[in-house]
Amino acid sequence: MERTAAPTSVKRLEEEGEIAADYLEELLDIADLDGDIDLSIDHGRAAVEIVNEGGSDRELQRLVGKDGEALDALQELTRLAVQARTGERSRLMLDIAGHRRGRRAELTAVAQEAITKVKSGAGKVSLEPMNPFERKVVHDTVAAAGLISDSEGVEPHRHVVISQA
Repeated sequence: MERTAAPTSVKRLEEEGEIAADYLEELLDIADLDGDIDLSIDHGRAAVEIVNEGGSDRELQRLVGKDGEALDALQELTRLAVQARTGERSRLMLDIAGHRRGRRAELTAVAQEAITKVKSGAGKVSLEPMNPFERKVVHDTVAAAGLISDSEGVEPHRHVVISQA
C-alpha cells in the first residue's frame, strides 16, 4: 500500500528517490551485483528497494548482512548521498530483497502477541532490544491497537515497553 505525503513534498520525495537510485545503481555496478531498483513513497518517506527480478536474492543478501546490519549502514550512506545533493536531511527507507518487508511482518506478529498479553492483564511487556526501524514498526502496531509504547534503554540495548493507555 502506497501512501503519499502532501503534494508540495511529493516532488521532493521523488527527487530523493531518484538521487538514491542513481547512487545505488553505481554501487551495484561497482560490486558487480544484479538488481533492479523500485521507487515509491511510503508513510511520507521516499522508499527505495533493490530487488532481483527473476533471479536469486542470494547475491543481494550480502548487502543485507547479519541481522540487517549492512542494510542499515547502506541506508545511512544513501541518506548521506541524498543530503549531499539536496542539502536537506533525508528520512529515506531502503529495503533489499524484501528484508525489511519480512522483518516488518515478524515484528508485527511479536507486537500483536505482546498486545494480547497486556490486554489480558500483564501490566507491562518489555520486548527484546531493537534497532530504530524495528522499534518504529512496533510503536505503530501498538498505537493502532490503542495501547502505549515507550522506548527505554540506551543503544544497542534500547527496547520497547508496551502498557495500557
